[in-house]
Amino acid sequence: MLMISSTLSSTSKAYFPGICSAQTRQIKNCCSNHSLGDDRTQHGHTLHCDSNLRRRLILFVSFTTGLFPTSSSFGKTKSKNPYDERRLLEQNKRIQRENNAPEDFPNFIREGFDVKVVTAENYAKSDSGLIYRDFEVGKGDCPKAGQQVTFHYVGYNESGRRIDSTYLQGSPARIRMGTNVLVPGFEEGIRDMKPGGRRRIIIPPELGPPVGPSTFFSSKQFEVFDVELLSIQNCERRTIAFYSDFVCN
Repeated sequence: MLMISSTLSSTSKAYFPGICSAQTRQIKNCCSNHSLGDDRTQHGHTLHCDSNLRRRLILFVSFTTGLFPTSSSFGKTKSKNPYDERRLLEQNKRIQRENNAPEDFPNFIREGFDVKVVTAENYAKSDSGLIYRDFEVGKGDCPKAGQQVTFHYVGYNESGRRIDSTYLQGSPARIRMGTNVLVPGFEEGIRDMKPGGRRRIIIPPELGPPVGPSTFFSSKQFEVFDVELLSIQNCERRTIAFYSDFVCN
């Protein structure tokens, strides 16, 4: 709209120079040859000039609108170039190799905030957007809310760089399910695992951790976790005087 308005103001002078010049000269001549009583005629010329100007401007706007219609591409997003996707995919693979990402690691084609996840066919996707793959299913029952799960994990970012690992820490993690302690996508990913199972979880940003300087995560990215569920324990509340906690065994 701003471009059309700008074009309109410049081209109207080019196509309609002196649109009222003849009428103005005629009015001036009438003023010099006639008395004050001819003011109505002079005023009539002025009104006639203004009405002609309005009609011509309306016709000009209609003409330029038809001649230079607003392109529909302005309201559409830029179409993706397959060449750019291949280039970004190869770039992501190269960075993952440099970071020693594990074998069969998912690839991420990122263009700004748009991310395309490339995985093998043996990955599954839930309705929430969580992507996962089972390397080993395990045996037994799945954890329930209130139970404690003991597990090892290794966390990666989109570049395949390791950001955290309980193996390197020397001890597994222990978390009670249903207490909102875990990242939403992480808890969803281990909710239907069985003891002894090993799973890779790809968490989208909307199911991921909070972003900030106090976390490992500095931007809205996909996070990848390789999880090994070791065991599931039942928990009971224990109260001693004014102190209360849970005991899991």
